[in-house]
Amino acid sequence: MRRTRTLTVLLALAAGLLAGPPTALAAEPAPRAALAADSYTWQNARIDGGGFVPGIVFNRTEKDLAYARTDIGGAYRWQESSHTWTPLLDHVGWDDWGHTGVVSVASDSVDPDRVYAAVGTYTNDWDPTNGAVLRSGDRGATWQKTDLPFKLGGNMPGRGMGERLAVDPHDNDVLYLGAPSGHGLWRSTDAGVTWSEVTAFPNPGNYAQDPGDTSGYASDNQGVTWVTFDESTGSAGTATKTVYVGVADKENAVYRSTDAGATWERLAGQPTGYLAHKGVLDAENGYLYLAYSDTGGPYDGGKGRLYRYATATGAWTDISPVAEADTYFGFSGLTVDRQHPGTVMATAYSSWWPDTQIFRSTDSGGTWTQAWSYTSYPDRENRYTMDVSSSPWLTWGANPAPPEQTPKLGWMTEALEIDPFDSDRMMYGTGATIYGTENLTNWDSGSKFAIEPMVRGLEETAVNDLVSPPSGAPLLSALGDVGGFRHTSLTEVPSMMYTSPNFTTTTSLDFAEENPDVVVRTGNLDAGPHIAFSTDNGANWFGGTDPSGVSGGGTVAAGADGSRFVWSPQGTGVQYTTGFGTAWQASAGIPAGAIVESDRVDPATFYGFKSGKFYVSTDGGATFTASAATGLPAGDSVRFKALPGGEGDVWLAGGAADGPYGLWHSTDGGETFAKLPGVDAADTVGFGKAAPDASYQTLFTSAEIGGVRGIFRSTDEGATWTRVNDDAHQWGWTGAAITGDPRVYGRVYVATNGRGVVYGDTAGGDGGTDPGPGPDPTPTGACEVEYTVTNQWSGGFQADVRLTNTGTSAWNGWSLDWTFPGDQRVTQMWNAEHTRTGTTVTAKNVDWNAGVAPGASVSFGFTGSWSGTNAEPSSFALGDRVCGRT
Repeated sequence: MRRTRTLTVLLALAAGLLAGPPTALAAEPAPRAALAADSYTWQNARIDGGGFVPGIVFNRTEKDLAYARTDIGGAYRWQESSHTWTPLLDHVGWDDWGHTGVVSVASDSVDPDRVYAAVGTYTNDWDPTNGAVLRSGDRGATWQKTDLPFKLGGNMPGRGMGERLAVDPHDNDVLYLGAPSGHGLWRSTDAGVTWSEVTAFPNPGNYAQDPGDTSGYASDNQGVTWVTFDESTGSAGTATKTVYVGVADKENAVYRSTDAGATWERLAGQPTGYLAHKGVLDAENGYLYLAYSDTGGPYDGGKGRLYRYATATGAWTDISPVAEADTYFGFSGLTVDRQHPGTVMATAYSSWWPDTQIFRSTDSGGTWTQAWSYTSYPDRENRYTMDVSSSPWLTWGANPAPPEQTPKLGWMTEALEIDPFDSDRMMYGTGATIYGTENLTNWDSGSKFAIEPMVRGLEETAVNDLVSPPSGAPLLSALGDVGGFRHTSLTEVPSMMYTSPNFTTTTSLDFAEENPDVVVRTGNLDAGPHIAFSTDNGANWFGGTDPSGVSGGGTVAAGADGSRFVWSPQGTGVQYTTGFGTAWQASAGIPAGAIVESDRVDPATFYGFKSGKFYVSTDGGATFTASAATGLPAGDSVRFKALPGGEGDVWLAGGAADGPYGLWHSTDGGETFAKLPGVDAADTVGFGKAAPDASYQTLFTSAEIGGVRGIFRSTDEGATWTRVNDDAHQWGWTGAAITGDPRVYGRVYVATNGRGVVYGDTAGGDGGTDPGPGPDPTPTGACEVEYTVTNQWSGGFQADVRLTNTGTSAWNGWSLDWTFPGDQRVTQMWNAEHTRTGTTVTAKNVDWNAGVAPGASVSFGFTGSWSGTNAEPSSFALGDRVCGRT
């Protein structure tokens, strides 16, 4: 996904926070807070994917051993038994947050227990630390680290090229690393413990995406981009003689050494005017295949070529599947079938519209077929089927016109690998997921091969905000790139991200504390409103109206009763409205860019913070007054929240190393704040259900307390603290948002910058699983049903159901039955539990939507499969009563 602009602001902020160790926080010595530890279990609120996967690496000597790398969310190992991915870099801590960006992974074919990762997120000053090479002797379960004297760019332009890190297939103590920023080619001869520059290598690269970019992001030299060994030129225990290296230089893209790296030469006769994204060697037939693009990717690229180099004769052959004049994309994804080396595949990684393209040759590039082709424009025929029912949001809720389809085959498809032990299995990475197939050879027989997500366990979203309402869905998230989700279950993938409108990034969300069905979110969108509202707890949305000048989402707050809102968007000043944002008015007395929140009891009270000043409004946001509070953080790296049920009870976290930094508490609506002693630094604050023996809600924070960085919990209003994470569960930077769960004591939801939403439950608590359904429902009275198919694609569909109590008595539970007229099957349901008996489906309430008052409605939805026709059910029944239809 296009995460560059999204993360620039977030990570530039993080870089400012992490510039150095915190200084003293008070003039006089402060007592340390008591510090304890608790044992928590941690897992992700499932989204499955959500970000760019630029690299997939299979081990060449052990079946089913594979790794995936992400640009900001760490590295993963494939678990064949469960077809899931296991995260490997959750141990990366706050100070080294940049090491969650993985520029390359290498799996040792001599000793498959060994794996290496080159880590570092940015090569400019957004990332305060240098890059490193991590090494593991137990497949990533534990790691050792060697710091490098330069930075690496896991989230920089060109990150889909590679792999930059490679292990010699004969002498596995020898590794090479291609460096960016003009640092050249590096080598280790002791299995990654120490590294030195290969001074004989002649070209450190010269290509930058935009040399004029003053931020240093797009102007960085993309450097040495890949290393490939010719395993036919060595023997066990001696270094491989022939090594090929790719360089970001359009005139000199490929180099070779034939003496184990002692000397190097530019490959004669090579094409020019392009960058070689990948170099994949078929040693059996003596071919080096190269995928070229006119830019470094992963977003851009307008022209590309595929070439084959004969290693014995030096002959170059243009094997591109289409003429250069017909390309509007570059090539990058490139793989060889190791069981049948004459079979080669490549991707048109930068073909965004109408879709990406995948090419396949079974004669070493002599002829090609493609994954889809036009029949009569705009109609197209696919060689594949796609089933995204395990990750239904991958349709994006879209209904595009041909030739575009949903779900798409992909975009940013720079990672493409055929399993070296199984010609039928292929995986490829996109900007949002990993797709794969296990019957790839159907491509050659004329029947269709089946593509589905192969991404479970890999969670790669940047989280901007989190809320956990007291009723309705347990969690709502605000995410970069994919907008955010209403998580009715933490252990199932949500059906769809927020739509109507579909923000590219959601920057802030809130709900009305006394009416949690009212939810508001703000975000970024190229064309359309930057604010949206929901009156059914985030299940459905409608766009608001922007005031003049809005250019980005900013922050937003909902009044406690849902009757009014205060919005601080980018591009203009703070605004307020009554109702749902049809007429905004400028707030007085508060500066533009202030962070805004609401009091959780008084619907007319709102709060703001900007540059060390706290602001209070008691007239619904019309006017704000700066409070008398002093000593607060001078910058804007601050997050604050008001306590549910506690009028005027406000907690504020934030600061910077060169000034006040910590956690503050106000009990008088922000007029004064007291700084908590012993909290060295704090960046977020949130509230959860009170402990069984406590009268005050549980506090959670991402902070440094007692000299230790972590996620902390307090059950006594901040007097003492317990660390609830451990060194194996740190997730890099966790400074964006945190919240407890008002319904489950001890549960905490943590925002990460690339590992999605992680949540923890105390090992001895009651929150290890989602709350189950309540007792069997026994509804009585009249009912009415509205059934709507909201999206339909080949073989699948999505539907919403609204059930209304049209009787005179409240329901304490409900169970709705219907029969499909065709072969439809429910694959996943949200906001209800479902069972099936024959062709009859039963949808039953979950715990939080059992009660339905007279005249009120409850909604749920599902995804399903179908073939033939997808006719609607003819009737619905609530127990023995047939419901009316609307």
